[in-house]
Amino acid sequence: MKPMNMLVLMSDEHNPKLLGCYGHSVAKTPHLDGLAARGVRFTSAYCNSPICIPARATFATGQYIHRIGYWDNGDPYEGSVTSWHHRLRGAGRAVDSIGKLHFRSTADDNGFRREHIPLHVVEGLGDLMGLVRDDLPVRGGSYKIAKSAGPGESEYTAYDRQITADAIRWLREEAPRSGDEPWTLFVSWVCPHFPLTAPQRFFDMYPLDRLPWPKQYAKDERPRHPYLRDYAGSLNYDDYFDEEKVRVATAAYYALCTFLDDNIGQVLGALEDSGYGGSTRIMYTSDHGDNLGARGLWGKSTMYEETAAVPLILAGPDLPEGVTCRTPVSHVDCYPTFLGASGVELTESERAYPGRSLFDIVHGAIPRRNVFSEYHAMGSTTGAFMIRNGRYKFVYYPKYAPQLFDLEADPEELCDLGEDPGHATVRAECEMLLRRICDPEEVDARAKRRQAEQVAKHGGREAVIARGDLGYSPPPGHKPDFR
Repeated sequence: MKPMNMLVLMSDEHNPKLLGCYGHSVAKTPHLDGLAARGVRFTSAYCNSPICIPARATFATGQYIHRIGYWDNGDPYEGSVTSWHHRLRGAGRAVDSIGKLHFRSTADDNGFRREHIPLHVVEGLGDLMGLVRDDLPVRGGSYKIAKSAGPGESEYTAYDRQITADAIRWLREEAPRSGDEPWTLFVSWVCPHFPLTAPQRFFDMYPLDRLPWPKQYAKDERPRHPYLRDYAGSLNYDDYFDEEKVRVATAAYYALCTFLDDNIGQVLGALEDSGYGGSTRIMYTSDHGDNLGARGLWGKSTMYEETAAVPLILAGPDLPEGVTCRTPVSHVDCYPTFLGASGVELTESERAYPGRSLFDIVHGAIPRRNVFSEYHAMGSTTGAFMIRNGRYKFVYYPKYAPQLFDLEADPEELCDLGEDPGHATVRAECEMLLRRICDPEEVDARAKRRQAEQVAKHGGREAVIARGDLGYSPPPGHKPDFR
């Protein structure tokens, strides 16, 4: 593969169903649709943990959370595990970031040559309340999603505009200074992550009476799996919603997706204007998705397609155009992809990592595979372990009954086959595949030991609960709100 520049575009909490190119009839994402039309769209892409810090740690390192730690939003990445940014910088490549990283601190060596306006965790600690995994506390900040929903401006929309402006400036001014070696630029926005406050121009694109209603939202329609009960009881976002607020929040989320798309369009335009369009490969993805009211859930933290799946688009001058790749992939595949794109060889130990180059997958070198995701964070009393095996998605909980979905027959995951006698063989095969990757009981226990140690370190259960609930991490220059 010819070494080439790489532009990596990431959003935060973008439900993969809400893009025009993924088949949504209402969501307006023309720039991402255009990118997919001239590249490859992955239909079955997943994060490796559906919450910010673990998702971004696996994306950076190409390794699963149970191998590297960083279990939750109170245990941030601090650069001690080698990332693809470390490797590219070590090979003499220019590799910069602009925007959200959600690592521990700029004082750590996170691997980038330079971090521009980075968003890191609050106080170098993050969300300590999420370390509590038994007798779950009710999150005091859960009201914030409903309360903030509507038209307007937020510190996040202002921050995203700054990220876009800095990315345009970087392409115009700094990219030419990179010399003959290919550069890699990671641009990471925070939208459509809540607060669900969307600029008026974009909010007006989505009349409230024309938006789809969340599936299984009525209380008698909601699945009754105990994992979901734990999550909804602790992160009780839906307690603050009525019908009008659901419609307003839905419109605002759609609007933030279009606002994000507009910012991406500006950066892609600057790439062309700077003369790098013909020598740059482009990736778009999100760190994880968002439930957006489906099943009465908001936020992330589940293994449904809305949250564990992610949009993933790859385009470039040497990639096929308008292609759909149905082979399951996940974010650990990005590590070998980025090294290969820049002409950096994998080491012997890196070749044993779970990821495979997306370029190899696109060209059919790896036609069938399983992908894996795990969760050990806020709102859960048990680990969740997901295997995508062909048409099936299997979710294993050490504490609870499993879930199983046939994504071909039931793409909306309305029928849980986790205890269906007719699918016992499928469940057994999926559990066997899972146990080849890890021992879920051992991993669950190890995560909880680490979290208990962290709780004790920070003064005990009552102290970390009393610190409060962030809701979301503030951008640079803004104070956290624990109310």
